[in-house]
Amino acid sequence: MDIASLLGLIFAIGLILVSILLGNAPFSAFIDIPSGLVVIGGAFAAALICFPMGSIMKSPVIALKVILNKGEDRLALIKSIVELAEVARRDGLLALESKIGEINNALVKTGLQMAVDGTAPEIVEEVLRTEVAGMAMRHREGKSIMDQLGRFAPAYGMIGTLMGLIMMLQDMSDPSGIGAGMAVALITTLYGAIVANVFFSPFAEKLGLMSRNEQLSMEIAIRGVMAIQSGESPRAIDQKLQTYLPAKQRELQ
Repeated sequence: MDIASLLGLIFAIGLILVSILLGNAPFSAFIDIPSGLVVIGGAFAAALICFPMGSIMKSPVIALKVILNKGEDRLALIKSIVELAEVARRDGLLALESKIGEINNALVKTGLQMAVDGTAPEIVEEVLRTEVAGMAMRHREGKSIMDQLGRFAPAYGMIGTLMGLIMMLQDMSDPSGIGAGMAVALITTLYGAIVANVFFSPFAEKLGLMSRNEQLSMEIAIRGVMAIQSGESPRAIDQKLQTYLPAKQRELQ
């Protein structure tokens, strides 16, 4: 679980709720179901025009990854690659065939299986980088959905406000009700701003960060596989791969 994302959501929602409760207006004044329908329904309706149905259906799962994502331990990944390099150095590349089933990283497993099968290094690298490119494309689509929802929500909030103002101005016979009518009209704008800036836009940025982190881990895996296949020494592989880590996380021998 991503503690930072969870705490950010709790703090953002909590601050808004506390501010409402400390104000003079009753909490019920901030609840308006039609406004919520315009903002949420309108944003997703617009997203349906932009993206395939299947992608939109997956958006709740994509959003959930922001909270439930677990960052990969790159140091552990490097250590596992170095251990495999030691086996290959000691017993030969074919000795890795018995280790394939124990490898947790899918990219390392695919690359070493191809290497053991005698695939040319350039073909191995091409396949692995194609896998990375495919993953990056899928991630960009998920982030793009959140980005667009973050843009559409405030726009539909404004649409809802304009609708409310038009309905209010249709009947000006009771001046005392203008204030209440204006408040209800503005709720839609408030909903749009909250949904966009508490959920959609921050989620999009976190998805982008997660994608970049995963691509870095995959780059480490590719470099490791290629180094093992080329017969580099485990120490050289360790030193090469740890350059991808921040200085404080390195364990150079």
